[in-house]
Amino acid sequence: MWGIIATWRMAHDGVLAAKEMLAADAFAGDAMETAIKMVEDYPYYKSVGYGGLPNETGILEMDAAYMDGTTFAIGAVAGITDVPNPIAVARQLSHEKFNSFRVGAGATQYAMLAGFPRKNMLTERARRIWEKRCEEIAKTNLSPYDGHDTVGMVCLDQNQRMTVGTSSSGLFMKKAGRVGDSPLSGSGFYVDAEIGGAAATGLGEDLMKGCLSYEIVQLMASGLTPQAACDKAVYGFTEKLTRRYGKAGAFSLVAMNNQGQWGVATNVEFTFSVAVKDGVCGIFMAKPGGNQTTVIEPITQEWLDAYEKRIKAPV
Repeated sequence: MWGIIATWRMAHDGVLAAKEMLAADAFAGDAMETAIKMVEDYPYYKSVGYGGLPNETGILEMDAAYMDGTTFAIGAVAGITDVPNPIAVARQLSHEKFNSFRVGAGATQYAMLAGFPRKNMLTERARRIWEKRCEEIAKTNLSPYDGHDTVGMVCLDQNQRMTVGTSSSGLFMKKAGRVGDSPLSGSGFYVDAEIGGAAATGLGEDLMKGCLSYEIVQLMASGLTPQAACDKAVYGFTEKLTRRYGKAGAFSLVAMNNQGQWGVATNVEFTFSVAVKDGVCGIFMAKPGGNQTTVIEPITQEWLDAYEKRIKAPV
């Protein structure tokens, strides 16, 4: 068995590439890194990598993490700049015994000294969007924050090796140095190859109030299916956070166990992509259903056409 599941429609082309690699007996880490790089490299995705939206000062700071479910090796970066593929830097850091989570200038310096290419990741399109938002804030006192869509993936290969990875440019117009849940173990991601893995997307400030990725893995270890584990963790925490904090921001999680079974849950509405051997392969919409369950529907071609038009619309 092999499989891969990822947050958001933007991950689908990468999932298809990973699917071919996994079918050819590739290592889960290689397939997942390839898939995430494709998201990072695409200039029209505004929340990840090249073309991602910057912080309030116009600087594009990116976060990423990589975890090997066999060894528990973790590498992560936060606030890294001018690096085309933060996921690759995070993966290399996972081989370090010490200093495996690097932030800000330290993360960027590590990447440069390690031979990773340097690139201005702020596209002209993203700069115009940032300038427009600055003008809107000045004129109308509009809330600056918008967009926090992390690409998160859980991958299983034919040898039951599992990996998980995340990559994000974080909250648009965030304060310099702000970091969300994406590079935080247990919150933005977690994987144990003897059980399964999970990854999150949404408002990092609220996601990091719980450790939902880790909790989902532990719920799978207790015998729950990935879907039941996602439902229990996400809807239970949404209720608890709302009751005790007063509100719960948007968050969604995807999961897969080491048998290729998968699940998703969300307290809003979000798209995801999944491919498994001899099973489903496609893009789906998830949204909250009744009795703390998740409704999953196939994405229509009409929706896909509208999505492509929207992300490429002139600024």
